[in-house]
Amino acid sequence: MNYRDYISNPSRPCAVVVHRGFWEGAPENSLLAIARAIAAGHDIVEIDVRRTVDGEFVLLHDDTLERMAGSKKRPESMTLKEVTKLRLRDRDGGEANVLTRERVPSLNEVFELTRDRIFIHLDVKHREVIPEVLTLAQAMGVDQQVDFWADLQTPRDLAWIREVVGPHGVLFMPKTHLNAADAATQLDLVFDLAPAVCELVYDTLGDITAVSDRFAAAGIALWCNTLDGVACGGFTDTAARDNPDDIWGRLIDAGVSVIQTDHADLLRAFATDRAGGSLMAAS
Repeated sequence: MNYRDYISNPSRPCAVVVHRGFWEGAPENSLLAIARAIAAGHDIVEIDVRRTVDGEFVLLHDDTLERMAGSKKRPESMTLKEVTKLRLRDRDGGEANVLTRERVPSLNEVFELTRDRIFIHLDVKHREVIPEVLTLAQAMGVDQQVDFWADLQTPRDLAWIREVVGPHGVLFMPKTHLNAADAATQLDLVFDLAPAVCELVYDTLGDITAVSDRFAAAGIALWCNTLDGVACGGFTDTAARDNPDDIWGRLIDAGVSVIQTDHADLLRAFATDRAGGSLMAAS
């Protein structure tokens, strides 16, 4: 099954997206963190991608390597060899975490590790780089196992997506803002594009419930983040850890079927239990 088929399967439980791999026991965005997500049996892992000065790709979230590798340099100013020799600090980095034996991985290494083992949400930090990353994914035979992501707020965004990504048949996820003044326009653009999945930014759960039936009718899955730093409306991982039904449960009931989290095992257990309970109740 390819990534699009997986996302479009109406009978699956809520999909769990492992944020930067299992970084609580390994450096974020490291091969070890990704390998542990695979070993735990998860379906999707999120990674952050940046381009080096010599046109290669490495995994890093921040603009510089300071937090994760102790260097103030930007990967865009370094060669692949220079970046990938740097050792990563444990967990989410910073001076409080020790240097490990893990090094900054190349995207090629990641694709070799993940091929046919886990789907990848590619957070490519500069949109203009997406075509090059797409070409690499095609060359390595993983283009049906990854997704690409970008904002969809204007007709110009829609034209770019159709021209650059559309012809290649890869899974693309637009991000739309239900809490924006032009939310109605953004929604029109999403339904014009008709992707398999869409990320939502919102203020209240009512923002989602007001449009969830329209998305369901169009066969578009809804994706939300509960990551503490970017979660909307107080629907955070921290709150979900204390009361999963009040956070993840309400999102799922509102029509959300893909959630990115730093507590992947907890969310999967919760979503699986809910799906099993629903099936037993229905039977």
